[in-house]
Order: sequence, then structure tokens, then C-alpha cells
Amino acid sequence: MKKILVANRGEIAIRVMTTAKKMGIKTVAVYSTIDRNAPHVRFADEAVLIGEAPSNQSYLLGSKIIEVAKSLNVDAIHPGYGFLSENADFASAVEQNGLIFIGPKSKAIKVMGSKLAAKDAVKAYNIPMVPGIDEAITDVNKAKEIAKEIGFPILIKASAGGGGKGMRVVEKEGDLESQMQRAISEATSAFGDGSVFIEKYVASPRHIEIQVMADSHGNFIHLFERECSVQRRHQKVVEEAPSSVLTPELREKMGEAAIKVAKACDYLGAGTVEFLLDENKNFYFLEMNTRLQVEHPVTELISGVDLVALQIQVARGEKLPIQQEDLQINGHALELRVYAEDPLNDFLPSVGHLDVYKIPSGKGIRVDNGFEQGMDIPIYYDPMLAKLITYGKTREEAIQIMIKAISEYSVEGVQTTLSFGKFVCEHEAFTSGNFDTHFVKKYYSAEKIETTTQEEAKIAALIALKQYIKDQKILRLPV
Repeated sequence: MKKILVANRGEIAIRVMTTAKKMGIKTVAVYSTIDRNAPHVRFADEAVLIGEAPSNQSYLLGSKIIEVAKSLNVDAIHPGYGFLSENADFASAVEQNGLIFIGPKSKAIKVMGSKLAAKDAVKAYNIPMVPGIDEAITDVNKAKEIAKEIGFPILIKASAGGGGKGMRVVEKEGDLESQMQRAISEATSAFGDGSVFIEKYVASPRHIEIQVMADSHGNFIHLFERECSVQRRHQKVVEEAPSSVLTPELREKMGEAAIKVAKACDYLGAGTVEFLLDENKNFYFLEMNTRLQVEHPVTELISGVDLVALQIQVARGEKLPIQQEDLQINGHALELRVYAEDPLNDFLPSVGHLDVYKIPSGKGIRVDNGFEQGMDIPIYYDPMLAKLITYGKTREEAIQIMIKAISEYSVEGVQTTLSFGKFVCEHEAFTSGNFDTHFVKKYYSAEKIETTTQEEAKIAALIALKQYIKDQKILRLPV
């Protein structure tokens, strides 16, 4: 493998290219018109314009990307995450064109891309699942019967869904019909598939996922867990590894279950098996993400393993260079997704111009970044600017380094989730480890951030005033 095309943009494109370059592999970037001057374009050895700004006219054009790859004698395509990363047809087309897809086979993507098909695939492996039904429905009366059987509250979920779309919590029977119609409508517009299913709503869950890796020689390993319970709109914002609540025994059980899920679909490469953990430490299979995750850096830091390097090695047909017994957890890592969003206005996207953009650095700080000062934030893509990752010997140390790094991260021109990250890291529920996926609903409000910011500004003003008075006294001293 001498040349890789990265079918993505921003920080993940740079992340993949960084490892490829370390491995002596040439890189090709693709870009849309609006990304012409983006850092990932300059970082690559070669770059090709593939279309207009909207992703369906550029980054989602699988056939165009394959055409570019063939014209430049590329050996393999890495899809990153988002865009075409979990598109089974694209993975299949890459292989049919004599190229290597750095990811699982299309069959595994297809099976795990449907939550119902995924549940069906893992049935035989005795993996715990949330009580519910194994079929997609659109009939409200049938939904009412099932809901009564498993008991309210229930969760309506889009079978083809992700990112919280097509998902509704229903507390009582009277709300079922309207919520179901909303879920079907949302799923249809987001995924072109309105099928939904019903399962018992786990009241105070923690979102725990296990990183798995598999080669083509029958070897499977897991690289421990990540805790992803701090979310807004069912989407992760703060992630950490390891989780503060898993015992070594539970970690081993969940790791084994994750490997069984990977085996159930004959998995290849890097994948993530997601579980819900209830207040009694029972865990339930949720879904499998058949790609590299946004939050993969926290796993890399605690395991000392470059996951992109492993992806490339496995894609080249090599055996995994490590076995389960070689792996151990060292230290603790946290990640904050730095989105161009306004946490004071319901996390709405905050597009604009990066008048000031300076990232922190230092011991225990890693920034996977895709932007630079002077750039505009395009409205066409996910509004994530970067991922701020910190590492310490203990969880407490990683949290303190994160708070310091946030204070040194300077962004002007757009609102970001940095203030929200600080709020999380300073909150007693988070620092104690006693939190769940309802953290935002329970503890967060825009007013709280505003109050904290005002208090900090007041203290800073008092310090400045004190220093000014002191300086004036020095200046007035007789010579």
C-alpha cells in the first residue's frame, strides 16, 4: 500500500494522513469548492477538487471519488467517519474497482447499519438486549399492545437511525400515536426509511462503548471502553476512557460481549460496539458503529495504540500485531468535541469567521484540529472545529488539564462548546463520576454558564483594579 485517498475533510482527514505519512504512505485529499484552502488540502501530498460545497455534490459522490483514486493510482480509500464511512454500497464499489476499502466488508456494514438486522445477527450469541420487539412497525395499535406488554416508558427508534434522529421517549399511552408519527416522519426524511421499533426505555443509563479490532486471520481484540454519557440531543460532546464505573470483571464481560458482536457479522478492522449500562450495572447491546469513532483518541491515549495504523495494517491483510493479553489501561483520557455551536442558545450552530483561533498545547494536551485563524465555518457540514483531548495519570489529573486547556483555547468570531466543556469538568456530578445520559437535562442551563462567566469577569476586573492601584502607588513614589 503506497498511496491512500482520504474520502473526508477537516480534522479526521488530517488525523488519517498523519499516520499514513508516518508509515511512508503517500496521501490524496479530496475537497469541495468551499474547502479549497482548508488545512487538510495542504497537508496531503496531492489534492483534487471533486465538486461544489453541498456534500451531495462533493463528499458523498462515491463514484467520483473512486474515479479520482483510480486516475492517481491510489491503492486504498479511508472513509474517516460520517459521509460515506458506513455506506455499504460505497465499500462494495471500492472493492469492485480493485481498490482496498480501509474498513469492514460491505456485508458487515449492511447488517450493523440496521438496528433490527444487528439485533437479529447477535441473537445466537447470548448477548443481553433491552426488552422490546425484533421487527419494524408502523401500526400504532400494534405499538400500543407492545408498549403495554413491556411497560412505559418506552423508546421509539428508527431502524436505520443514528445521531438521535427518529428517536422518541414516550412516558404514557396517550402520547404514543403522536410521538410515533413524528419518529416515522423524522426517520423518513433523515434516512429514507421510516421503519421504527420499540424497546423498553432504560431510565438512568450510562452510554458505554467498547473499541474492537479484527483482522482477516480470525483474530479479535477489544481495547477497553469509552464512557460517552455527556450528550446533547442524543449526540456525544464529552467522552472519556476508561469509565469511572466499570469494575475489571464488568469490563471483561462487556469486552467479551463486544467481540461476540464483531464475530456475529464477520467483522474486519476497527469498530465500536455500544451498550447501555443501567443503574444496577446490567448492560444491553445498543448498536455497532462500523467505522473509526470521533472519540477514538481517548482509547489511543490509554492503550498506547495507534488505531489508524492498525486499520491500515489489517486492510493490507496483515495479522494484528498485538493480542488481548498485551493490552492494559494506563492513565485516563478525556475528549471535548469543540463544536461551532452556541451553548447559550440550545447548542444551535454558530457559523461565521474565525477572527481569532489559537489552540492550546503542552504536556497531556492533544488537539485533533481541522481549522485555522482567518477561516470561515461552512454551513454545509458538521460544525465540529476540533477535538480537545487531555491525558493524565488519574481521572482527576486529566480533568484539571482539560480545564486548563479550555482556558488557553482562544476562539473569537463564533460561539463554541468550550464553555460547556468547562461547566461539565467543574460540575460535582461529573467529577464524582455519578452521572448518566441525562446530565445535560438534569444539571445544565445556559443561565448557569452565563452566571459563572459573569462571576469570573467580576473577579478578573477586581484583580486588574487591584494591580492598577498598586502600579499607581509605585509610580507616585518619590524618586
